[in-house]
Amino acid sequence: MQITGDMLIGRLAVRGSDKPLHAFNPSTGEEIAAPVFGSGTAENVTAACELAQKAFDPYRSLPLAVRAEFLERIADGIAGLGDALIQRAQEESGLPKARLEGERGRTMSQLKLFAQVVRAGQWLAATLDSPLPERKPLPRSDLRMQKIAIGPVAVFGASNFPLAFSVAGGDTAAALAAGCPVVVKAHSAHLGTSEMVGRVIQQVAKDMDLPEGVFSMIVGAGRTVGEALVAHPAIKAVGFTGSRAGGTSLMQVAARRPEPIPVYAEMSSINPVFLLPNALATRGAAIAQGFVDSLVLGAGQFCTNPGLAIGIDGAELSKFIETASAALSAKPAQTMLTSGIYAAYQQGESRLAAIEGVAPVAHGIEANGPTQACAALFVTDAKTFLAKAELEDEVFGPASTIVRCKDAQELAAVAEHFVGQLTATIQMDRDDLPAAKSLVPILERKAGRILVNGFPTGVEVSHAMVHGGPFPATSDSRVTSVGTTSIERFLRPVCYQDFPADLLPEALSDANPLDLWRRRDGEIVRG
Repeated sequence: MQITGDMLIGRLAVRGSDKPLHAFNPSTGEEIAAPVFGSGTAENVTAACELAQKAFDPYRSLPLAVRAEFLERIADGIAGLGDALIQRAQEESGLPKARLEGERGRTMSQLKLFAQVVRAGQWLAATLDSPLPERKPLPRSDLRMQKIAIGPVAVFGASNFPLAFSVAGGDTAAALAAGCPVVVKAHSAHLGTSEMVGRVIQQVAKDMDLPEGVFSMIVGAGRTVGEALVAHPAIKAVGFTGSRAGGTSLMQVAARRPEPIPVYAEMSSINPVFLLPNALATRGAAIAQGFVDSLVLGAGQFCTNPGLAIGIDGAELSKFIETASAALSAKPAQTMLTSGIYAAYQQGESRLAAIEGVAPVAHGIEANGPTQACAALFVTDAKTFLAKAELEDEVFGPASTIVRCKDAQELAAVAEHFVGQLTATIQMDRDDLPAAKSLVPILERKAGRILVNGFPTGVEVSHAMVHGGPFPATSDSRVTSVGTTSIERFLRPVCYQDFPADLLPEALSDANPLDLWRRRDGEIVRG
């Protein structure tokens, strides 16, 4: 597939007329000369949003089987791009081939999983309350409820996942599954990769003769294109994965609209790992190795990167620090996604090192490339951690801090001190059960996913997964951005009162032509 540098608006390839952009190869530190990408303008955003608005009712009214087929054919089209997609993504991200092949598989599998969800129809939450005309003192009407698509959705591609959280990633899959047209703002870190995937979606939509505007992809600066996209009245929700500054900025734009809309932003998290005493005593070395492996995975460029470990001071924690330091010192530097992310990591590491009461204890092997990050490990005590708010700031990359606590009470105080997190992990053995029981209620209030004896990197796309958490981990702790229930972000309930049979949606018809499990008069039945 030839990459042209064009945007995709409806069924057209449109050349952006604003500032020209080049893709960047972080492994070499050089721009990729061709093609030049044209940045979009506010007018391009308007064109994409107006098409999405026109497509909304026709698209959401299509049979569920058609919507599911759309998702499946996108997955097949991505597979059809073959090695060319992986090669381009490698050039633009510096990520290894095996990682990108795994990410492509995840992208395809989550599209197909959402196709299954669409066909099953449980997300409609079809509910029927029978009329009670004889009820005293007042009769009850015939009441029926289902969930419908919220409207066109703006999706912002993420820097750290050029496929799975990008043009055809989880936000796009969930929105299309819900019945929402999507306007994607491609991330500038992987322009060519985004165009290749976007052209697949555009072509599948054409081949299936879906309403024009069901998908568009624009390119450009966040302050020009991104804010214009969120501010456009056709857009009814936003999916975003990125920095806290970027997410809160979009939230402010959405809140200032005449009609405020939800921004589902996954932003920042340091993902604390609690090291309970008996676990350290029995398998501290293995925990230390696993912790370091998780920390440096993908150059630490995961939103679930373990940026903090907390334990009770003593010989076992000292041994953990010693083992983790030795393991980290042997880790080679790795290429980061962009020069901007690399510079931010360098600044974050320097900021940690400058905090009084924080001591560096290990660094990885020195870098030999232009954007390579060297892993770093720091140690502090609970008193310093509780007093220094900046120790809770995410450092996006392979840096982490170990916190020494005097006792179990101080460890609990650290847990209570945390702001919202995507994950929290407990490393424990059977004899740690009483301590873990007292810790879990705190962590339930602080995190969207709690792990026992694992490490937070690696987010399964499944029905039970939660990738979310209280602010500032996300903008809305009630939802997830990964897993099948992420479709809920792009739905809203509608009640149909005393509707004639011929006017009812299929999901609420007495005949139940979709063969759904439904709640009828409080009972879950297939009928």
